[in-house]
Amino acid sequence: MNSKLRRVLGQAYKKLFDAYGKQYWWPAKTKFEVIVGAILTQNTNWVNVEKALNNIRKEGLLNFKAIESISIEKLALLIKPAGYYNIKAKRLKNFIGFFSGEYQGSLKKMGCEKPDILREKLLRVNGIGPETADSILLYAVGVPVFVVDAYTKRIFSRHGLVDEEDDYPAIQKLFTDNLEPNEKIFNEYHALIVKLAKEHCRVKPQCEECPLIGLNSF
Repeated sequence: MNSKLRRVLGQAYKKLFDAYGKQYWWPAKTKFEVIVGAILTQNTNWVNVEKALNNIRKEGLLNFKAIESISIEKLALLIKPAGYYNIKAKRLKNFIGFFSGEYQGSLKKMGCEKPDILREKLLRVNGIGPETADSILLYAVGVPVFVVDAYTKRIFSRHGLVDEEDDYPAIQKLFTDNLEPNEKIFNEYHALIVKLAKEHCRVKPQCEECPLIGLNSF
């Protein structure tokens, strides 16, 4: 660990938590719903994902067997609010095929897989990239893996901790190398980053009241 980086990242977490409090993220009723949400939230905001999830829920289809059985055409219509609905319906079906073939639709069996192997398998599923795979690992399986998104790069590049050119593994390494692997902290940290990006660190930043003013950056 780099002691200075560890201190700065810890300071950032404390400032964000003091400002915003607990975020109660990921908002889902079941672990399976977390997985569906992680796939649907690609390239859209959570408000639209909630609309799509509510459509599925109203039909009583928010479970593995139901989504396995439903036609891809009907699934696409139900998730239309999430955008790219034809593509995302295929991605959900791809995951369901993987989940059925590898773990017989059992989250318990999937959770017993070694995390690094599970991550490799998830990344082989068409339509699941690093952010989605890590969201599934952290929020549905409980693996202490740090989820990186565009907000993470935006915020920490503005504070000089990452470069605009850094890719997903490089940014993730910054956090995993300098924070203790803790599922609850990684969960909360990511949620707080999202909150900051929406409240202050927007594309056009609102820096005046940003909780990270005074952060000892590089």
